[in-house]
Amino acid sequence: MAGHFELVDAPDGGYRVRMLDGSGSLMAISVTFPTKRAAVAGVAMAREIAGTGLIRDCSSNGAGAVIRDRVRPVSAPKDSSAPRARKVSKTSRAAVG
Repeated sequence: MAGHFELVDAPDGGYRVRMLDGSGSLMAISVTFPTKRAAVAGVAMAREIAGTGLIRDCSSNGAGAVIRDRVRPVSAPKDSSAPRARKVSKTSRAAVG
């Protein structure tokens, strides 16, 4: 269920990046970048932040708390026909690598 990024024209000139989930639903839209090259660099930065960044709750009742254990990744529906990844045991990993 991989999503993707789209570069789109910004209404005030320049470019924006839209992040869409695997079903095509809009998840986020970026600030305006002056060039396509800057927009692509913004995607690279977003990928880095998404992979390593903390979640800080800045809502009215969040008080800036860092959310850690309360959030779990969203799993695919049970009736999904998508193939599942096969678990690799430590012994088979050692034989491969």
